[in-house]
Amino acid sequence: MKRSKSGLAAAIVGLSRPQKRAIILGVDMALAVLAYFVARPIFDMSGADAVFSIEGGLPLLLTVMVVGATSTILQIPSTQLKAYDAKNFGWIGGLAVITALVSWALHEIGTYSPPAGFFFVFGITFFVLSTSSRLVLLEMLFAIYRMRGTRSRVIIYGAGTTGIQLARALGAHERVEPVAFVDDNPALQRLTIAGLPVLRPADIETVVQDRKVKRVLLAMPSLSRAKLSQIARRLETLGLTVQVLPSFSQLVGEEPLVAKLKTLSPAKLMGRQTFDRRAEGVRNLRDKSVLVSGGGGSIGSELCRQVLGCRARRLVIFELSELALYETERALRPLADEAGVELVPVLGSVTEARLVRHVLQTYAIQVVFHAAAYKHVPIVECNPLVGLANNVLGTWTLARESHAAGAERFVLISSDKAVRPTNVMGASKRLAELVVQDLAARSTGTIFSMVRFGNVIGSSGSVIPLFKEQIAQGGPVTVTHRDVTRYFMSVEEAVSLVLVAGSFAAGGEVFVLDMGKPLRIWDIAARLILESDSTVKTADNPDGDIEIVETGLRPGEKLHEELMIGQAHISTQHEKIFCAREARLSEIEVASAIRALREALATGDEAAASAVASRWVEGYAAHRTGTRPAPAPVVAPAEAVMAEATDDDTGPLVVAPTPA
Repeated sequence: MKRSKSGLAAAIVGLSRPQKRAIILGVDMALAVLAYFVARPIFDMSGADAVFSIEGGLPLLLTVMVVGATSTILQIPSTQLKAYDAKNFGWIGGLAVITALVSWALHEIGTYSPPAGFFFVFGITFFVLSTSSRLVLLEMLFAIYRMRGTRSRVIIYGAGTTGIQLARALGAHERVEPVAFVDDNPALQRLTIAGLPVLRPADIETVVQDRKVKRVLLAMPSLSRAKLSQIARRLETLGLTVQVLPSFSQLVGEEPLVAKLKTLSPAKLMGRQTFDRRAEGVRNLRDKSVLVSGGGGSIGSELCRQVLGCRARRLVIFELSELALYETERALRPLADEAGVELVPVLGSVTEARLVRHVLQTYAIQVVFHAAAYKHVPIVECNPLVGLANNVLGTWTLARESHAAGAERFVLISSDKAVRPTNVMGASKRLAELVVQDLAARSTGTIFSMVRFGNVIGSSGSVIPLFKEQIAQGGPVTVTHRDVTRYFMSVEEAVSLVLVAGSFAAGGEVFVLDMGKPLRIWDIAARLILESDSTVKTADNPDGDIEIVETGLRPGEKLHEELMIGQAHISTQHEKIFCAREARLSEIEVASAIRALREALATGDEAAASAVASRWVEGYAAHRTGTRPAPAPVVAPAEAVMAEATDDDTGPLVVAPTPA
């Protein structure tokens, strides 16, 4: 029996649209006959049996046919049951009036003519029966859906105007059944609105278990995105799927449906105008064969993009990450084809001496931009051996092989963290600078130079993308210290100045870019919160949307960064580029540092590696024992690095792509 009911329900639901229209039309025509006989007993009419004669029955038959024709012309059967409103009921009223008038005219023409009041009652009765039939059919349809168990039960979070409208709309939905409201307003709790109880947020778990609810619809479009995110995260912990009802402005296209932060321009964030004239005045790259190491990173990929704009002859993208290399090559390929530049992706590490040598010689590299480095301070702090191997020995290998291959220029992309560093990453970058300075002093052909600048806005691992992610999740936003400051620059501006600085380098310079005034990270976090249409939660504003939490400085993190080791610097031919005057190590000292570092890496001796940095890098002091857990030895990678860095490489040759 249950199976037959289920089959009947499936058959009814599976009716085609023409079949459903035919049923509604048949119901209206049958109700016209019923209304006719319901109205007759009200009047004491003579010739009551005349209706069953041909003369009396013909007007009724014609009236029923008029109902069918008029209803079809007005497209009344085409309206879905769940879509009926005052306008649709008005069309049924019009049908009832037309039916009554036509019936009166037909009876006047015939031999059987009831009183005029009969037709008024007939029209009213037909209207009531027709409109009531819609409600009855709709309830029958809901019963069928409930019988089939296909309606998904949901809770509506928010019993305001939007929530009430949503509940009414879903009340006629074939697949969604609202079971209750939830609202934070105590004045609305325990009331019944739109036929649904209004519950407290604390009651959600009980309702979910009792009514088998799987979804919650957030119907509070006026609430800030941060508050919505906080509520959504709390509901998701109960295993619920959370959906947000868009606001009216989103529905009409004035706001994106996906919550996004507003675009904050670098100039607005940094409080100054930025230099964004890409590689303006750079002519030394035209028709050159250029290599960019770390070409898949934030700075490296922008370097590649602007090098293409300088009309180089060939661009070699040297990258360790296969995914980053793939994404960068795919993005740059159309630009390279348009500019007529040969684009060569090379997968590998700058610590692989034989691969580096092969690439430099095969593609006759003339200009090298070295942007490959491990730069995330906490990660390098936990992996000092790998960080020093890549940043120091990788730079030494690439710079030495560039000189041996006869490259014209070598530009090292450095960091402000290299100035009196307090972390391994900064110490490794300063050692890399010292290596390049030493090669510059001894080079008779290749021009070596370094460009040092601060944080790049929006680069991978920087605070701004992290802040945006935290804000999108509803907070809190984490800042290591309330007073910590950093220099910021847009990636386009930084790369433009790198290319300009590299073009007029004479050899050995440490170029420092004008970064403007350092910015307080706490202020940046607050500004980004405000730009996301949220408010900052503070002691003075406890009802704010997102809180900024101070987590404490991480190991090796400085409160304020510097751009120059000393105060002495000279201007250059560009107003945003300065040249720092800094002491350098002698050839013997650099050789001693490299040898000691290679030995430490070969044995996996972290303490010995830190001692090298402490000895030769001004301002750096290795962390005391116990400040962080010592990582496991990395003997195998260190041995590979040492082997690849020797003059008589015996390892296997890694073959790079051959030029087209």
